[in-house]
Amino acid sequence: MTVLVRSASLTKYSGIARAAGIDPVQMISHVGLDRECLHTPDLRIPEFRLAEVLETSARVTACHSLGLLMGESWRLSDFGPVGLTLQHQPTLRDALAEVERYRHLLSDSVATQFTEHANIAVLRVTLLTGRQQPGRQAMELTVGAVLCLIRAILGAQWKPRCVHFSHAAPADLRVHRRLFGQQVEFGCEFDGLVLSSQDLDRVNPLADASLARYARGFLDLQSPSNAHSVVADVRRAIHLLLPRGRSAVEQVAQNLGVSPRTLQRQLEQRGETFSGLVNQVRCELAERYLQSQQQSISRTADLLGFSEVSAFTRWFGAQFGKPPTRWMKEGRRIVSQEDVSPPMQD
Repeated sequence: MTVLVRSASLTKYSGIARAAGIDPVQMISHVGLDRECLHTPDLRIPEFRLAEVLETSARVTACHSLGLLMGESWRLSDFGPVGLTLQHQPTLRDALAEVERYRHLLSDSVATQFTEHANIAVLRVTLLTGRQQPGRQAMELTVGAVLCLIRAILGAQWKPRCVHFSHAAPADLRVHRRLFGQQVEFGCEFDGLVLSSQDLDRVNPLADASLARYARGFLDLQSPSNAHSVVADVRRAIHLLLPRGRSAVEQVAQNLGVSPRTLQRQLEQRGETFSGLVNQVRCELAERYLQSQQQSISRTADLLGFSEVSAFTRWFGAQFGKPPTRWMKEGRRIVSQEDVSPPMQD
């Protein structure tokens, strides 16, 4: 199934692309998208096409902060009709809950979840793409957009305690530090932001309960919350919970607000099993972690829920036909060949 996203991101692309020295219309056409994507925010486009635009543009211009620059320009209105209900939520906690409630109207690929530890809140951002790597540019755009959402609630000067990215650091961090502050870490186990728990419950002075109810009523009429796939919801929950060691059916069911029996019955009705979906997500994350070379094999085994590296190695061999060390070596050779590929030609 093709993962679809709103074209809103590409409405930010034209100005940044021109400033970097490329023709946005040519690039859009090069990847097979209609130029209307540059002007119409609510078109649904394949996520992999958006990622191709971002990664190719960054490569041919050597502007490695291109995605982040697009995220920096994000505004609440860029969330479309959902932006109205976000603007009028009483707290950031409520706004983040609304993002999850209406995520099917925003993007099939983005999942967010926050956890609290003492006085710290961790907001994790996951991109569900089906590819080995979601791409640096797409992830930085998404985290930048999430930051802009938070600032719409907490004020334009707000900065997170720390920002985490799973990919390697670029050579130039000026844009990252301008947007996020000095505490930006790379090669981490997750992508997202760390903030104070108190920030989640700070009162939004612009909140209007009547407008929030009106916006929610409109959104519910436009697209009922059960319109999106149960299978997609379960996969999304597993992606978020598996690296935290919480991927048992009881924990995923609790995350989705249903009983384990109901969850398994819903999956069976759609020709799926819970264990099968866990295995699919494990395969996707194993490829992502090992290809990025940011995580060791032992840490990857731990993140995927294996108590022993030997158990992970046996599972990996059964899934991919070779041990992880060999798979990584062969992957590095392929990446090296891609790195010397010629840029896009006119």
